[in-house]
This record gives sequence, structure tokens and C-alpha cells, in this order.
Amino acid sequence: MEASRKLVCRQRQVLFFFLFLHLALAGFESRRYSVVEEAEGSSFVTNLAKDLGLGQGELCSRGARVISKGNKLYLQLDQESGDLLLNKKLDREELCGQTEPCVLRFQVLLENPLEFFQAELQVTDINDHTPVFRDGDMLLKISENSLPGTTFPLKNAQDMDVGQNNIENYIISPNSYFRVLTRKRSDGRKYPELVLDKVLDREEEAEFRLTLTAQDGGSPPRSGTAHIYIEVVDINDNAPEFEQPFYRVKIPEDSPKGFLVVKVSATDVDTGVNGEISYSLSQASEDISKTFEINAMTGEIRLKKQLDFETTQSYEVNIEAIDTGSLSGKCTVLIQVVDVNDNAPEVTMSALTGQIPENSPETVVAVFSVSDLDSEENGKVSCSVQYDLPFLLKSSMENFYTLVTERPLDRETRAEYNIIIAVTDLGTPRLKTEHNITVLVSDVNDNAPTFTQTSYTLWVRENNSPALHIGSVSATDTDAGANAQVTYSLLPPPDPLVPLASLVSINPDNGHLFALTSLDYEALRAFEFRVGATDRGSPALSSQALVRVLVADANDNAPFVLYPLQNASAPCTELVPRAAEPGYLVTKVVAVDGDAGQNAWLSYQLLKATEPGLFGVWAHNGEVRTARLLSERDAPKQRLVVLVKDNGEPPLSASVTLHVLLVDGFSQPYLPAPEAEAAASAPADPLTVYLVVALASVSSLFLFSVLVFVAVRLCRRGGAASAGRCPVAEGHFPGHLVDVSGTGTLSQSYQYEVCLMGGTGTGEFKFLKPVVPKFQSHFPGEVEENPSFQGSVGI
Repeated sequence: MEASRKLVCRQRQVLFFFLFLHLALAGFESRRYSVVEEAEGSSFVTNLAKDLGLGQGELCSRGARVISKGNKLYLQLDQESGDLLLNKKLDREELCGQTEPCVLRFQVLLENPLEFFQAELQVTDINDHTPVFRDGDMLLKISENSLPGTTFPLKNAQDMDVGQNNIENYIISPNSYFRVLTRKRSDGRKYPELVLDKVLDREEEAEFRLTLTAQDGGSPPRSGTAHIYIEVVDINDNAPEFEQPFYRVKIPEDSPKGFLVVKVSATDVDTGVNGEISYSLSQASEDISKTFEINAMTGEIRLKKQLDFETTQSYEVNIEAIDTGSLSGKCTVLIQVVDVNDNAPEVTMSALTGQIPENSPETVVAVFSVSDLDSEENGKVSCSVQYDLPFLLKSSMENFYTLVTERPLDRETRAEYNIIIAVTDLGTPRLKTEHNITVLVSDVNDNAPTFTQTSYTLWVRENNSPALHIGSVSATDTDAGANAQVTYSLLPPPDPLVPLASLVSINPDNGHLFALTSLDYEALRAFEFRVGATDRGSPALSSQALVRVLVADANDNAPFVLYPLQNASAPCTELVPRAAEPGYLVTKVVAVDGDAGQNAWLSYQLLKATEPGLFGVWAHNGEVRTARLLSERDAPKQRLVVLVKDNGEPPLSASVTLHVLLVDGFSQPYLPAPEAEAAASAPADPLTVYLVVALASVSSLFLFSVLVFVAVRLCRRGGAASAGRCPVAEGHFPGHLVDVSGTGTLSQSYQYEVCLMGGTGTGEFKFLKPVVPKFQSHFPGEVEENPSFQGSVGI
């Protein structure tokens, strides 16, 4: 349960840390805590909450963490109680070696708000190591003529402990001739020297066996022993002497094995075997013995292994020259290791976020530290990121850096950044370390859907089946996820009278448009509406597009004959004088078609005729004209069937029957209808009939000429006021209006006034004048492509 609560707390720390827009840094004087080495894990070190002046539970709420160089976890923090505990046993000798004091630096990181606190943990040494002599037996040859007070260096013992737990003094077993002095070298280590207190007499005592004891200053103290065998030799009164007591040498740390460090030289004024000298390392520690070697004959000191400046910066090597008489001289070689740039910088990441919302202001991406084990210029580092990325590095303290966004990011421009943190030292040659960070930009709904077109024009043929797919609209959204999911809808039309909901529907998922009802071109030629596209973001964004639906005409209307009327009670009979020339206009068939375009292009043809070849019909305007001169042999009654056909696919047609009466003139007062004449059963004498017809024709022609003359005179006087009435015999020719509209063979709309003689059963029409009316299209401002024909016919 405790582990689960700590995990939740740690997750909340990380979450709160990355929500900060600005980094607030605060510091205080570094605190030092102490712990005894070999203390058990989970040992109490201090209470950080009290030291930092924080309340109970505040460490958890502020996301406190303990970080150290290289992320080595020596300490653990109980966020609930604020106690700082050891994570494991600490071995001071393993951590620091001979360095004293042994200090481990660490930082306390508070994430909410962000604060750093420097602290140090000093590991206190305990006396857990015993002094040890490398050589348990030492042999000394001392000349019998050695003077009292002469000192003889002895091999020192080594103790891994430091401070007072290290070797404090040396003692020797009781004897009458020798005592031991404890000396201290420049590096603080102590070594023994054997002091002669009394003149030796080889004849009295030729050898001594003594015990050398090294004691440390611990409590309780520890000690180690070695055996000294002293052999008194005959007189050899000159010891070797070095040319100089100190040699100072600088050597690069990258020097190879076998590299000549220095050559020492000593001389002995004795002759013979007493003047022969051999060189050796004196009082050499284990580290020095493994690192250097000396040629006993030449005094050349060479490397046994490669040096490491980061481990040891200098060495103090004692050299002893011994002659064959066991007299010796000594010198010291001070070797300074010169640093070379052999360590690349290191990057330690303390905090990192992998995802940043787009359009956010300055945001913390990562917190990290850099270090270099080299020294001086080789250890100085510079840190940078790519210049073309919207990120900045801000330096805080002690080589800590914060990576922040330079400006708000745009996911639609770039959704992922691969940031390379380059750390370069200032050594020669320069060493470089790169650390890669991948940052994802999360989407915010900041882009409205965009239609592929601002307006769409769709065509649908009339008489379509309901639920017909007539087209599609499409919109895209550059956002991601739900922010890019687009839903389509029909927007309310600006005109509430337009029944848009009953005309079309739209699939909200893919923008497919469907016609809900069968459309009729003659009733509705076009309509338009707006479509909206809305994403599923929060808040949702939307856009609009205009859709215009044009209804294409289908050939679903047959031609309609306006003249002659086919539903009159009595058929209309056309009068043609027998003296008419070829091409004489008999009448004109007027027809219209409710369709448009080529579906309304009408053509006329003569389908049947009483006298084939006597009459002809103009295919484009429906005019019926004589094809040749009339003769007496032509029947007076002619019946013509005219076919009117449109140009649709398939074509539709209508037919009209014309009755034509061939007369000798227009003066006959009465002409019987063809049906009445057909009904007469008594045959008449042909000669009598011819005479009567001739007389009637002459009389009628004379009367008609007089009436025409009078009518012309009256029409000129009456002017435009008489346009709605027949000017000839007003009381005998009442007018009737017939609408003539259509797009048939006429290029524009006309209005005709036609007068027929009343009361005779037969008639004659005459188009007096055309009137061109003006019409508006279904939509304001739209010009009718094929204006309809309207006219009035007086019957």
C-alpha cells in the first residue's frame, strides 16, 4: 500500500512539474550532513522537511526528489515524513579512497514550484582496516662503524583508513641499540625510521632480530607487525649520494607503457664492490609499485601502466641507491601528471517531458546537468541545440540547464521534434557528446474544416427517383483525432418559404447529397442552399459552402398545338383563293413545348393531304403554303394532317388536322361547312352549280374589297386604341383571346390578334400585329434562355 501511494505521488510530481511555464530557481547555503560508514541501509540521516522549513506533506505535494551526480542513489527520501535515509551501506574507502573528507554532493529538487537545494553528505571513517606491511620481513645491513643517531629508513605499513584511524606511530621491540622514529611525508603519510642509539660492535653482536609494529589511532586501535633482520657488516664508510635530492617531472597522462619518466643517478666514492650501486623504489605504495618501475643498474624510471589524471594528479616516488656494502642514499622524484582531453562531456537528465500541447507559451521540456572529468579548459563545456528548432537553452546553476520552447508550437506545421543536445568541451582536440530528445506536439482544435470548393454546382435530371445520390461535398481538417473528424449538415435557407428539408438531405459522415423527391424542371429549374462542416473538437469549429442544384430538362412534354384549336365545337376552315400563287401562306400551325433546349425544338411536317403535292409545311415555323398553282381539277375541300415533333430523345409529337376550302374569291356571303355539304344527298346539276358559285364569288369579292377598304381607313384613324378589337365590322366579329406561349420554333415571344368572320361557320384569320412581351426567370436577375411564346387569337 505504501509503495502504491509513493508511485501515485511520484506520477503527480512529474505531471505538475511539466505544467510550469516559467522556471523559478531558489537556493541557499549548502548544508552538510554526516553519516558513519558501514551504517545499515535505511539509517536516518536528517529530516529535510524541518531543514527546509516545510510543513508536513509539503514535500510530497511539491514533488521533492533527491538527485546526485551520475544518478547514483545513495540516499532515499520518505516524502510523507520528510526523513532522508540511507539507501544502502556506504564504504568510505570504496567511495573516496584516501581522500579526506569523503563528501558526496547531492541536490534536493522541488518540482512544484521548481527549486534546487545543494547539500553534502560526509561519510565518516571508522577504524575497520588493520595496518599491513607489504613485506613481512625486512633485511638491513648496518656497518659497524655507523655513528649513533644514524637513521635507516624502513618499509612503511599501509592502512586504508584515514585521519586518526590511519597509522599513528611505529614501535619496535625493546633492545639496547635501536629505536624507531615516526616520520611524516609531504602527502601526510607516516613511515618509520630506525635510529641507531649505540655504536655497534660486530664482534660483540653480529645480528639483531626485531619486531616492528605499526599502530593506528582508532578506538580501539589496530596494529600490524613486520620482522626486521639486522646484519652488522664490516666497515663501508661511504654511502651512495644522488646528484640532486629532488627530481621534478611532468608527464602527459596518455603516455604509453614503457615511457621513460626520468633517469636518476647516484655515486659512491668507495671503490671495488663497496662502490657498486643498485637502484630501487623505496617505501613505495601498492599504487606506485604498479605504476612505475626502475632499472636497478641504470636508474631509469619507466611506466608500467598508463596514467589517469582523473584518478591521480601527482606521484611522490622515493628512490634508494644501495652499494654492495648495504649503504644507501635516497632521493625523491615528484611526478606531476598533465591532463589531456580524454574524457567526453556527460549529460545527466533530471526531468523530461515527451509531449507538449500546441499553441502553449514558453514550456519547460527538460532539465539536465553536464559535467566533464577533465580539468581546466579540458573540463569546461558549452551546450547547444539546433539553431533551426524553436527551443532555447537556459543556464541555471552549477552546469544545470533548462530546455524550453522559444515560441508556441504548431502541430499542423510539425508534429514531432528530434532535439539533439550537443555538449562540447574546450580542450584540444575538442570532445563532443550528443543526447537525443524526442518531443511530440499534441493537437489542439485550432483549424476549422475547409471545403475543397467554396461553391458546388450539381446537376440532376428531372423525374429522378427519390433518394437519388446527386453529388458530394468534401471538407478536410488539418487537425488530428477527434479534432479532424468532420460532420456535415444542411444549414437553414435564408428564405423560409423554400422547402429545403423536403428537397435534399446530406449524409453527415461523408457529405453525400441525395434528392428526396422527384424534381420537375418545368416547376423548379434550380435552387441553392448552404452546407456546413463541423469538427468534433472542443470547442467545435465549422465552415460553410454554397451548393447550387441545377435541374436538367428531360423530354417529358409533348408539343402542344395552340392554333388551330383542336377542341373547338366547329373545326376551323382555311380559305384559299384558287388564284393563289405558289408559296401562298394558307395558315400557320402554332405549337409550344413545355421542355427546354433541344427538347423544345419543334419541327413540322405534312403527314397526310387530300391532294399530295398541293400544299407544303415549312419545317421550322409551321407555315402552310401552296406548293403549286391551283387548278379546277383540285377538290375544293382539302384535309391536311400536320405532325409537330420535338427534338428530344426519344422524340414526342402531336398532330393537328387542317381543313382548307379552295374558293374563287372572298365575296361569297355564305360558304357551307364541309360537313353540311357532305350531308346533302340530292345531287345538283354541275353547270348550275358552277354558275351559282361564279356569281357568288364575284359578289363576295366585290363586297370584301369594299369592307377591306373601309377597315383600313378605320384602323389608321383608331391607332393603338383598337389593338384589342377587330377593326372590320366591330359588332359582327367579337374577339377571343388565346394564350400562345412556348419555346417551339419561335425565337421570341409574340402576341397576335386574329379576326374571323362570325356567324358563318367558316372563318378566315389574319395576324394583324405581333407584340413581344417580357418575362422574368425563376430567379431574380436570371435571363430566360428560351423565352416563351404568348399571344391572343380572336376567334
